[in-house]
Amino acid sequence: MSARILIVEDEPAISRAVSYALAQEGFEVDCVADGESALDAGPTADVVVLDLMLPGLPGIDVLRRLRASSAVPIIVLSARATEVDRVLGLELGADDYVTKPFSIAELVSRVRAVVRRRELDLHGLGDVRHVGDMRIDVGRHEVTIDDRLVYLTPSQFKLLSLLAQTPGRVVSRREIMEELWASTHVGDEHACDVHISNLRHKIERDPTHPARICTVRGTGYRLASG
Repeated sequence: MSARILIVEDEPAISRAVSYALAQEGFEVDCVADGESALDAGPTADVVVLDLMLPGLPGIDVLRRLRASSAVPIIVLSARATEVDRVLGLELGADDYVTKPFSIAELVSRVRAVVRRRELDLHGLGDVRHVGDMRIDVGRHEVTIDDRLVYLTPSQFKLLSLLAQTPGRVVSRREIMEELWASTHVGDEHACDVHISNLRHKIERDPTHPARICTVRGTGYRLASG
């Protein structure tokens, strides 16, 4: 069965163009034009492409509420192109952020990357990693710390799994973003720091003094081995 993509966009021309391009790639596509409809349909989709400028319920609230109740991957599509807007979207749990005007081909590539990452996660059965008191079950997409289940977004889980492949090894910001986007086009590597910060708030006892994910200045990050 092909992945189902939900497009949340109130501009008909953009919605039609994106829908057509994704359908040509073999995806099943649904379109809605308002936030309330997105909340209803979002949790059952494989990927949500979400515009922030929506009538009624703002897209940023849709993002916040979807992320609070669902792990569905979310790609924000917005005319808001400032660094503050991008950081806010990532902090609220977006997996990617594409600014308008945008390339349809690039957006389709981002969707494919997210779908591919999701499929790899779902088929990674039997791969369980232990790092200190942390247990990462790739097949079940679960993380437990001291037997306590920790809820992570798809991007946060992918990031932690990458760092846990070789605890103690320094992973560069560019390598992290290439892994998250499954592409050599990584955009603003500052987004990596936002993803790291979000993950630290989930797995660190004190995110302001991280002990699990250590910063290596000028290079990237490493996961402490114990």
